[in-house]
Amino acid sequence: MTFPPHKRQKREEYRQAQTQAAQKESTEIKMPKKRFYRQRAHANPFSDHMLDYPLSPAHMDWASHFPAFVDPNPDKKNEGGFRQLVKDVEVVDIGCGFGGLLAGLAPVLPDTLIVGMEIRISVLEYVTGRIQVLRSQSEQAQKISSSPAPAQAQASSSTSSPSPSVSSTTITAPVPGGYQNVSALRTNTMKFLPNFFARAQLSKIFICFPDPHFKARKHKARIVSPALNAEYAYVLRPGGLLYTITDVEDYHNWILKHFEKSDEREGNSDTGVKELWERVSDEELKDDPCVRIMSEETEESKKVTRNKGNKYVAVFRRKANPEWPA
Repeated sequence: MTFPPHKRQKREEYRQAQTQAAQKESTEIKMPKKRFYRQRAHANPFSDHMLDYPLSPAHMDWASHFPAFVDPNPDKKNEGGFRQLVKDVEVVDIGCGFGGLLAGLAPVLPDTLIVGMEIRISVLEYVTGRIQVLRSQSEQAQKISSSPAPAQAQASSSTSSPSPSVSSTTITAPVPGGYQNVSALRTNTMKFLPNFFARAQLSKIFICFPDPHFKARKHKARIVSPALNAEYAYVLRPGGLLYTITDVEDYHNWILKHFEKSDEREGNSDTGVKELWERVSDEELKDDPCVRIMSEETEESKKVTRNKGNKYVAVFRRKANPEWPA
């Protein structure tokens, strides 16, 4: 008696087919399907996940993530022996999930390098495949837009090789940057963020719909804490922005508590990392396209909208370092 294949077997077969299709120029370019990349929503950040991470930011291989931005001079290499880029990564999406924010930000910030960080293996595989497809589709859309007139194209079709077709549900017009400015990698941000980015390197950090860890004994695993906020302040340049959004009001209050200074009239004298942050007013955020993207275009934000839930947004600006006391 023959039994149907297990889910894991189906997933492996699908992923192998996706890899083979990506290597064939004549096949139709399709987005990966999420159902073959599902994974638990939670990952223990305190576990030893056997992750690869650079010794320092100067040892990071960014060339494999952003090949379109590699310095043309092959002699320019970093301390890890990898080719250098013509510009540094400036935007980070912590816990990028299925990459909705990356895809939304890419055409809005075409000249800015954006990286998503995700700890879950299967989810990262989906994001990586999604970015590869977006890049391929953008290249094909660019070729189509710059191709000769239909009559000329028909006349030369007999001598030219077939080109991959772009799915009708995806990119049909050239996109600024061609998604060459986005990538994703697997890491544990709670442990290794300073290994990837130098001091004041980043201009934007996004924390979108983080795991709320409702139980009090799990609060230590939250991605917002005094220790982690200090690391965010280290890698974010003065004037840079840290974006947060959640559908859990309690977590939103937790975020405000850990970024905003307490009222001195309450008898609390906040010092340290809170002095480095100030909340951006709602008036300033009205014209910020990044707020709209993280509120409407990510997978989690769409889910909250379908369920008619609330979204709580808070954006904080990195203040200049205080002067040393005389």
